[in-house]
Amino acid sequence: MVRNEGRRRELADAGLAVLARDGARGLTHRAVDTEAGVPAGTTSNYFRSRQALIGGLFTRIGERLAPDPDVHAGLAARPPSRELFADYVRDIVTRLTAERDVTLALFELRLEAARRPELRETVGEWLRAGFAGDVEFNRSAGLPGGPAEIALFHYAIDGLLLDRLTTSIDAGTPTDEVVDRLVDGLLPTVVTPR
Repeated sequence: MVRNEGRRRELADAGLAVLARDGARGLTHRAVDTEAGVPAGTTSNYFRSRQALIGGLFTRIGERLAPDPDVHAGLAARPPSRELFADYVRDIVTRLTAERDVTLALFELRLEAARRPELRETVGEWLRAGFAGDVEFNRSAGLPGGPAEIALFHYAIDGLLLDRLTTSIDAGTPTDEVVDRLVDGLLPTVVTPR
């Protein structure tokens, strides 16, 4: 049977909406069918198991959170600097907050991986691959900071996103200002990439 890739993406988007709204325990084939408005059994035709569904969700998360090539072309045209690094971080935070359901779904998958060993490796591999890609991007772009600094930014951005997408401790401070403070605090003036 030939799979309709558009339908596959629609089902994955419905799965992300279910995760964001109901959490990982609410993620079932039937719930995705209902969310997508498709006949019962459709999701299981595209994703045979829960593990396959979760794999499809990770693929879709990557697609939906991918950088805009035009934005990145403009950033890449600038010389490397702390300010450029801050603008890349700002772009990441903007994409993650604009795709609220996708980011909340990703947090849900991470929480579920803490409870379910069979999911832990899938989530861990996906996160580590993303981190390695970020470190390599930073190095190849000539931006300040090495793996240790990139890890610190991951930790800080995760906390910032959790704050901005749930209940904030300081909603009055603009997100761009928080990003600037993170860069100032976590990225020394001169950092040699490691």
